[in-house]
Amino acid sequence: MGQPASLDLFARKKRLGEKCVLLTAYDLASARAAATGGVDALLVGDSLGNVIQGHDTTLPVTVDDMVYHTRLVTRAATGLPVIADLPWGSFHVDPADTVRAAVRLLKEAGAHAVKLEGGRKREAHLRALLDAEIPVMGHLGLTPQSILRFGGFKVQGRGDAAAAAILDDAAFLADAGCFAMVLECVPATLAVRITAAVD
Repeated sequence: MGQPASLDLFARKKRLGEKCVLLTAYDLASARAAATGGVDALLVGDSLGNVIQGHDTTLPVTVDDMVYHTRLVTRAATGLPVIADLPWGSFHVDPADTVRAAVRLLKEAGAHAVKLEGGRKREAHLRALLDAEIPVMGHLGLTPQSILRFGGFKVQGRGDAAAAAILDDAAFLADAGCFAMVLECVPATLAVRITAAVD
């Protein structure tokens, strides 16, 4: 039995000033192709709702959907870390439900970590996951599961107040114990500031 895939690569590459390549995969074939191409890690995204299922948003994706697709990706046996999205609804009510969903993604599907959208407002859910020793990747900026509130796919963090809020959320996620975070659809200058400000 080999060593489990290591999530330490994210912090290590950042310390060395190296880029980390994370690619989204939805099945065995895409996972094998990505691994052959030399990526560092794989994400099983709830974007499968758009890409695979043909929905306009990620909102219809279920935990069962995520378990199924994550299982296909981990079955590729690439040796790479696999991070699975927690779908919409799995971290919006009871933190215990969030932990149960994450446990399924690790135990049934073989993921090494989960990804959680949002910052401080997800504190109870994030802390419950970390207390259960489940590694968490954060996700800030355009969080597709908030698409109804955003009113569409729009750049986030424009203007001083909006930028400061995302920077504050990034510091919170880092301090709480996330091993990495996605910054989606934010101004490049804000992404540079956040990258410099957090470990």
